[in-house]
Amino acid sequence: MNQKKTKLLLLFLAGMGISGLQAQDAATASGGDASGAGGSAAYSVGQVAYTSIETASGSVNQGVQQPYKVSAIGINTNPDIDLLMSVYPNPTVTLINLSVQNMDLSNLSYQLYDVQGKLLVNQKITNAVTSVLMEEYATGNYFLKVTDKNAELKSFKIIKN
Repeated sequence: MNQKKTKLLLLFLAGMGISGLQAQDAATASGGDASGAGGSAAYSVGQVAYTSIETASGSVNQGVQQPYKVSAIGINTNPDIDLLMSVYPNPTVTLINLSVQNMDLSNLSYQLYDVQGKLLVNQKITNAVTSVLMEEYATGNYFLKVTDKNAELKSFKIIKN
């Protein structure tokens, strides 16, 4: 009788332990790995929940319910430099204007890249306001990088319609 109670108790505890196990809740539609010069990240599409982690150097949103912002963003790797970019209309169709203030222009240049990382334009910045023509490029996302002697100062995401 005592053995029967022991077996029953073990069966009950095992059942409780198994019922506490949980697997992934969401079936994802897609996913993969992305990597570049700045690091790497794994991503998935189709999750029902997300979390956000923010620090002084940036933020990470884990999950897929992230808004898609139609705007130009700047990543300032050197906060002592005052670089401004005007994009109009936003998203742009014909051109973007890059305005550089409080900076020696003699060593500055800009590079325009497509989303695959292909260099489209590499030009020196000679004026406080530089126009970058976008008419000849297809609709999509582009990246504008401002450099000082090959050191990246600031990057911008450009959206072209």
